[in-house]
Amino acid sequence: MIRNHPPHATLVKFGYPRNLLHEGSHWAVLVRPAQPTLGSLVLCALGEAMAYADLPREAFIEQGELVTRIERSLRLFSRYERINYLMLMMVDPHVHFHVLPRYAGERQFEQQTFPDKGWPALPDLGNTQTATDDLIHALRDTWRLAIKIEGGN
Repeated sequence: MIRNHPPHATLVKFGYPRNLLHEGSHWAVLVRPAQPTLGSLVLCALGEAMAYADLPREAFIEQGELVTRIERSLRLFSRYERINYLMLMMVDPHVHFHVLPRYAGERQFEQQTFPDKGWPALPDLGNTQTATDDLIHALRDTWRLAIKIEGGN
């Protein structure tokens, strides 16, 4: 489902609608344009809230459901060892989380190598690769597979 009204600036910054994997009532799941680790995503609130506490109760319920889908999908795709959810709203003010699969060593995809340069400490957000169309399509396919496995829609 694509929004009927213009998306806010934070959604646009993270590639909406091109990078969209899923859009619910309160959240969008997007492939993060800059990939510090293979399969990095953005979980972005669709509304105009600029404080987490300002989200409606229903957004928290939907977020919980999406976290399950995100983690199942990324486990299939990147075989992560840990996962980080970072809420960094200094530059992009609307409520969103950077979802970073974390792993020792590196992952290979489409003749590219994706090291986790921050492992086992903080993620290195300054060392990224661009999310290609192939990566976006692969993550969409994996997302759909994870949904089928859990019996969702």
